[in-house]
Amino acid sequence: MSNKGTLYLVATPIGNLEDITLRAIRVLREVDLIAAEDTRQTIKLLNHLDIKKPMVSYYEHNKIVKGNYLVEQLLEGKSIALVSDAGTPGISDPGEDMVKLCIENEIPFTMVPGPVAAVMGLVLSGFSSGRFVFEGFLPMNKRARRERINSLKDEIRTIVFYEAPHKLVYTLKDLHEVLGNRRITLARELTKKYEEVLRCTLEEAVERYESESPRGEYVLVVEGADENQMIEDKKSEWDAMSILEHYQMYIAEGLSKKEAMKKVAQDRGMSKRDVYNALI
Repeated sequence: MSNKGTLYLVATPIGNLEDITLRAIRVLREVDLIAAEDTRQTIKLLNHLDIKKPMVSYYEHNKIVKGNYLVEQLLEGKSIALVSDAGTPGISDPGEDMVKLCIENEIPFTMVPGPVAAVMGLVLSGFSSGRFVFEGFLPMNKRARRERINSLKDEIRTIVFYEAPHKLVYTLKDLHEVLGNRRITLARELTKKYEEVLRCTLEEAVERYESESPRGEYVLVVEGADENQMIEDKKSEWDAMSILEHYQMYIAEGLSKKEAMKKVAQDRGMSKRDVYNALI
């Protein structure tokens, strides 16, 4: 039998303290140690729940040293609850590094699920939620941010981001310039008294936040690219080319003659025989 302790990734409220689960309360009471992204933030929750436990800070800038310390404690048999400032640890925070350390050291770990701001923002957006992609925080560097957004230009799934208030306007401008005037939902203060969900276009969002200071962390939900429009745009590109130019483009990419003809036929909605006849 293993005498290793267990790591519990405990989701905590993203605003409204009533969103804590009964299981989360029990686990926080039973563990030997609580690892918190910000101990000052977590102490408020613990005081509200009347829980007194030893705490250690574990965040982005000390995750290597503290991660090794937590592994040692777990190997000695101590049980640990890992919490982020709010929401589910392991998403856009160093909780994922702790998971990797547990896997490497064969330490048992599990989740105590609960609130996730990204999922709440997605559902409140009203956009398609059957398929979505979560991008977390975009890079701070302008060039890297635009490159990331550019890579999402043809993404047909709904796209979810997190953004800090001081970077919001830059991000909205880049999204608008690269993706065009798509619809966006901006959600802030989720589950709190002044919860706000704004549904508008990217152009309208830029105008609003150029004249109004953003407050709080934002969940940005952007509608995916219009698949039908993308097909139409591609067809327009092909129509501007002759069948021979289209065929030569695929040959230049290294396709065989047979494959190139097949691709041209698919792109243009023609039969392979018609493509062949046009080429001879």
